[in-house]
Amino acid sequence: MTTLKDRPRTALLVIDMQVAVVGEAFERAQVVANTQSLVDRARKANAPVLWVQHSDENMPIGSEGWQYIPELPRLETEPLIHKTYGDSFEETNLGEILAQLEVGHVVVTGAQTEACIRSTLHGALVRGYDTTLVSDAHTTEDMREWGFPVGPAESIAYTNMYWTWAAAPGRTGNVVATADVDFSDS
Repeated sequence: MTTLKDRPRTALLVIDMQVAVVGEAFERAQVVANTQSLVDRARKANAPVLWVQHSDENMPIGSEGWQYIPELPRLETEPLIHKTYGDSFEETNLGEILAQLEVGHVVVTGAQTEACIRSTLHGALVRGYDTTLVSDAHTTEDMREWGFPVGPAESIAYTNMYWTWAAAPGRTGNVVATADVDFSDS
């Protein structure tokens, strides 16, 4: 149970599913389909859906690569969080939006597994949120060219494995498949 008081709601975070981020992503089509399924289910359950969009010098705001992929359309009523760090909470208004929405549990999807997904999972847990990583709805590209020791399948599997043991006083992390995500309030 979250350590955040009066925060019974669960929200879906869709992180960095942008043209330049997922262009060469591992199992892209399946991850996109699973993410769209989660978005549809969250909307049906009246659970908040929040979209996170990264920018930096290699992916400037407004560039083609910065755009969200067209397969995942955001509703105008759904919050869009702009970030410049891996952790979606760092120097953004994500925490304030989640507080306004009474969210104490975040469900994490998106890209890139070794960077923004891991950073956001840890950022959420240390800030008091229960965190669920959707095992088949996050992805990465092959990072071995830049010195990463394993390929994308191994990176995703490792992240899924270690996050199953994530915990801190009064809050937990867990990992579930798309089909097993529960958007009901705590």
